[in-house]
Amino acid sequence: MARAVSPIAAPLYPPAMTGHAARIAPKALTLPWQDDAACCAIVDLGEAGEADMIPDLPPIPLIGIGNPHHPLAPHVDLLLDSPAQLPSIEAAIAAQPHAAAILVQLLRLIAGMAMAPALVAESMAYGLLQGSAGHAAWLATRQPAPITAPGNVALEREGDTLHIRLDRAHAHNAIDRHMRDALHEAFAIAAMDRDITRITLRGAGRSFCVGADLTEFGTTRDPATAHAIRMITLPAHEIARCADRLDVHVQGGCVGSGLEMAAFAARLTAAPDAWFQLPELAMGIIPGAGGCVSLSRRIGRQRAALMIISGRRISARTALNWGLVDAIMDD
Repeated sequence: MARAVSPIAAPLYPPAMTGHAARIAPKALTLPWQDDAACCAIVDLGEAGEADMIPDLPPIPLIGIGNPHHPLAPHVDLLLDSPAQLPSIEAAIAAQPHAAAILVQLLRLIAGMAMAPALVAESMAYGLLQGSAGHAAWLATRQPAPITAPGNVALEREGDTLHIRLDRAHAHNAIDRHMRDALHEAFAIAAMDRDITRITLRGAGRSFCVGADLTEFGTTRDPATAHAIRMITLPAHEIARCADRLDVHVQGGCVGSGLEMAAFAARLTAAPDAWFQLPELAMGIIPGAGGCVSLSRRIGRQRAALMIISGRRISARTALNWGLVDAIMDD
């Protein structure tokens, strides 16, 4: 458990909020980071300060609170409007500190990186966490899930449009191995065939997609093998090649890998009842279906980090305000 320290100044917030974080003043960001006990660092952007150089960021999540126009605001990993948001964020980071640290290091690394190498970096970071104690602890707590019928991906070519539909409505379109492989093949066809000028992705039933089928988590325990499989079969690699032609509409739950794929779209619309969530951090991992890349490019790394670390649902209206979706429209 991390302790609270203040290497430069007195704590910036009441002691009740200082269980896992180091409080630092803006001027301290340019100094070498020395507190290896804290799992996150917090800086008050309400203080006056100047940024005449890029700060040396700590190897843990750096949370900024207050003025979004402060010169240091672009450098923090999460930007909160108020200290009232802090306790839940601190608790989520403290519960999975290694996953949170690797997440923000990855988001910093891939900012401005081309899509293909960014996806490779994401997969490596994901694989590292697959072998972690945090993920193993989550796997150990899972209850056996009932076996459901396998999923299907329906394809239909209509002129120069390829329609792709997730067809596992009884399981809210949770993506199993068969569906993942079928999505990879479908998007590979679309990427290669330039006569296809529009690609649509929809989900059957009440939910667009609630993410990967949790019953398949942990089936490949060797991280290197899992990374090798993702390099060959992950749909995100092919989606990225044709994302400029992709039109996605979501309804109901849009969770985990479903959201990660949808966020690549050139146009992403949502039904009024749609909601969005990335729950992976609580599992000791990070989004590994392309979401660290797609979400950070669509809404910026700070809001992507906020979604992933908090694990909270956001509504269609919030998604529209953030730029996660382009429009809210009826199905």
